[in-house]
Order: sequence, then structure tokens, then C-alpha cells
Amino acid sequence: AANTTAYVNGIRFNIDSSGAEEAYIADAALHRVYRLTDRQGADGAFGSNSVFCQDEGILQPNDLAIAPSAGRIFLSGMNYTSDSVVGNGDLWTCDNTGAARRLGQFHRTNGIEVSPDEKTLYLSESENKGGAVVANRILAFDLDAASGDVTNQRVFVDFGTLDDTAATDIDGMRTDAAGKLYVTRNGLGKVAVFAPSGDLTAYITTPSIDFVASLDFGGQDGTDLHMVGRCKDNDTKGCVDVVKGLALGRASSDLRKSKGGETPALPLPGCGKTGRARK
Repeated sequence: AANTTAYVNGIRFNIDSSGAEEAYIADAALHRVYRLTDRQGADGAFGSNSVFCQDEGILQPNDLAIAPSAGRIFLSGMNYTSDSVVGNGDLWTCDNTGAARRLGQFHRTNGIEVSPDEKTLYLSESENKGGAVVANRILAFDLDAASGDVTNQRVFVDFGTLDDTAATDIDGMRTDAAGKLYVTRNGLGKVAVFAPSGDLTAYITTPSIDFVASLDFGGQDGTDLHMVGRCKDNDTKGCVDVVKGLALGRASSDLRKSKGGETPALPLPGCGKTGRARK
């Protein structure tokens, strides 16, 4: 029977060490991550699922990222309060056996990503004061994927300094195969794109969406950026905007390498309206 108390959110696809397709799904209500295996066919269905890692100390998790070389995942989560404090956000890792370990506590955390070379971990951090959002930044850490250790914490970008949008939350984040970081601006109707140096290279507009919540690369060649969120014309529905042929996604690249250059037909978002990139 279905577990009605679960609240699933972030998802990542991977090829395991044996070459089999798998997926990891964050459950924010039960403080765990599920692993889906035994994929049945091109429709994206998996035949088996199990709890991969769990710890009652995990705040949620809300989103997750993966370092494929080590079979290790990283988790973010938050406790949303009117006046945030360190401890309202956290960062965890689970190794390939499912053992969970907390790496740090922060103001509320959400978006999370690992660079293509697995040497940098990106984590969003936001602050509230008096019920208002007052800060949004992305932290970067040096990453040892094998051990899961993170060091050299630094501010990768501060949106209050960059473009005076500290009050707009960061949500999902993804990298492409070249290492550029794509960051949703949840309330501005756009995605910000950063070089590995931290320089802003472009904004991508989302014609159908103001509150962009999540994104990933998909399509036949893994080069179409899919961005999802509440529809502008009806916020009770979800919309998908797509920029075709933008760049090879980091996850798509990893999956193609594992499958001998072919992109697996994983259940990625479908097509909606076409977005536009601008510098």
C-alpha cells in the first residue's frame, strides 16, 4: 500500500556501478531518500524501491545532488521560520551504503548541486527577518567526493549584491557538462546562469512561469533545458518552459557516458513553451 505520510520532492537519475539505471527521491516528511531500481522499460517505470538512507536528524530533505563516481548523494533541507537562524537549514551526505552524516548547519537551504568534476559542491542559503526574505546567496565548497567531506566554504554569488534580488528565493539548481550553474529565481520568471568562476553569463526568461521552482536538462540529446513552476495564467496548475539545444546537461552527460554515448530514455519533463536566453 502507498505510504500516505510521505512527501517526495527532489529526484536524481543515475547509472550504478553495474550499469543499471536507478533514481533517488527525497522524502521531506519521513527524513529519508528512496532508491528506485529494476527499470522495466522506456516508459520510465522502475520495478523496485527501497529506503536508501534515513536519519531523524535530517530536517527534510528537500533536494539532493549526486557524485556518481562515488555513488554518494548530498541533501539539503529547511525549517521555514519568520526569523531564520543557523540550524534552519542543513547539509547531509549519504555514502554508497546508505550511511548518513551531517556536514553542516546553515540558514535555510534549498538548491544543491555538484560540479561535473565533482570538486565543488554548491548550496543555496536564504534568510528571513520579521517574516520577510532578506538574503539569498549560493555557497560553494571544495568537495572530496570519495569521503564526502566539504571544506573552504565561500560565497559563490550573493543576489543582494549582484542584482538587488535578495528577497527572491533560490530554488532548484543544475550544472551543464561545461560546469555552468543554472539557478532558478523563484518569483522573477527567470533562471540565472553562472560560469564556474562565479561570473553571471546570462538570464533565461520563462514565458509561462513567474515562480520557477525546478529545472533539468533532457530531450533526445540531453541539451534541452526544462524549467517548471506555477503557471502565470493559472497558479493552480504547473507549466514547463523549454530552451532547446542550449547545452549538454551534466547529468545527461554522465548518463550518456555510462550508456556508451546514448542518452537513456528517462522520464524527464515534456515540452511546453520555449524560453529565451539573454545576457
